[in-house]
Parts: sequence; structure tokens; C-alpha cells
Amino acid sequence: MTNSVEAFTYTLPVMPQATHDDFSRSSRMLYERAGIVLGEHKVDMVSRSLGLRTQKTGLGNVRQYLDHLEFNPRSPEWEEFVNTFTINHTAFYRENHHFDVLAKFAAARPKPISVWCSAASTGEEAYTIALTLQQAIMNAELNATILASDIDTVAVSRAREGVFSTDRVLPVPEALLKTYFQRGKGRYAGMVRVKPSLRNMIDFQIVNLVSAENWPKHQKFDAIFCRNTMIYFDKNTQIKLLERFAQLMKPGGLLFVGHSENISHMSTSFRLQGQTVYVRV
Repeated sequence: MTNSVEAFTYTLPVMPQATHDDFSRSSRMLYERAGIVLGEHKVDMVSRSLGLRTQKTGLGNVRQYLDHLEFNPRSPEWEEFVNTFTINHTAFYRENHHFDVLAKFAAARPKPISVWCSAASTGEEAYTIALTLQQAIMNAELNATILASDIDTVAVSRAREGVFSTDRVLPVPEALLKTYFQRGKGRYAGMVRVKPSLRNMIDFQIVNLVSAENWPKHQKFDAIFCRNTMIYFDKNTQIKLLERFAQLMKPGGLLFVGHSENISHMSTSFRLQGQTVYVRV
């Protein structure tokens, strides 16, 4: 009698592959929807992302996935599609000199003061703005409002929760940590949560910067933060964005941009005041 060994094999599902035409088409769709420009150097990343989304939706191939999006402009899958290609690199007190400028500006500015954090990602920048205003002006909960927005629905949801790992809040001074954050215990050990006194200063919303549909319409801002975001747009989109920012700003208001962004040649509505800080003229 001979013993037989039965072999078991597991075959991974084959992920749908994107063609170069799929890449070109998805790049056009993303640009039209969110203003984001995808360079040819991102072909591999885009192809893998499209394959994963196609697989998760159960569609047969990437072309069918893109067809679904184009023929269904209100499909919830659009959120997932855009979220896949947004960059959420942020940190507390990133480019710290901006918050020194904001503190001095806010202290001297007539109250109440309003600030728009227009690419808020997961919330670190918006909460840093709130911490800065808390220190700069009296009764900041009453004398300051912050609109924090992003196109990435997942990032905004995380920002609303205000929960961060302790390594993420290392740049926050210890005194401010004790005042405005709660340390987690038990299964939340290693985490902190923003206290309501700070979180309530911020209104988190979903805003697509290249679409007029959900922009703030009845509010004027003393300051707008749009840092390291315009670099993902082409020049024409940047120019349109700057002019729309200008329309929403009070005279003498400040626009904060990223360290690699220079808007002096793109708009006559702003004058350079300091390092990547522009004043509304």
C-alpha cells in the first residue's frame, strides 16, 4: 500500500491591469474632477491603484471601472477614486515660521478673526492654527473661527475625530499638550485626542478647490492657508484658484503657501510680505 500526498495550492486573484490608455483616461478624469495633474512618472502607481479599485468594486477590467465613473458622475466611487490620488503629507507646526506670523497678525487684527485651512488633510495643520489663535488672542473660542477643508473624505473624517498617535504630536509644546489634548488609556494607550475646547473652533468640511459648487460663499477670511497644494495643479488652475481666494479675503488678509510655491508672477491681488506669506492688496 502506498501513501499519497495530496497537494493544496492557493492561487491569488489576478489584479486587473491598466493599459496606457487607461492611465491617460484616468489622468484626464482626475484633472477634470479635482485639478490634480498626474505625470508620466506615476504610471506604475496609477496602474496599481486603478487595479485595486477595479478589484474591490468587482468590475471585470479597468476600462469598465472608468466607464462606471464617467457614466455615473454622482457615484460614491468617485470619492474613492479621488481619495486614492490625494497626498496627505502633513504635520503639527510644519513650516513653523508661518504660525509665528499668524500669531502676530491675529493679535493685531480686529476681532472676530476667521481663517480658512483649505487643504487640511488629517487635521494637523488646522489644529495648529487653533492652538496658535488660542495663544494669540483672548477668548479665542468666541473671537476666532476656522474652516478646515479637504477633498479627501477619509482624511476629513480622521481630522474631525482629532485622534493622533503620540509620535504625531511630538512637535506640540508640552504645556499645550496638557491643556488641549487628552491622553488615551487602556487600548487607547499611545494615542491622544483633541479636547472639545480646541476642536469646537474648527468646522471641517469637504471642499473641492477646483469646483465652485461647495466653496464657502458667504464668508470673508482674514487668512487662508493653502500650502504645498498648488504644486499639484497646472498654471491655469493655480491662477484661477488665487483669484477666487482673493475674492474671499478681507483687505490686508494673509495667504500662506508652501515652501516651494511662488505666486508673485501669477496674481496682482497679492504682494509678497515674507517667506511664502502674501498679503491681499
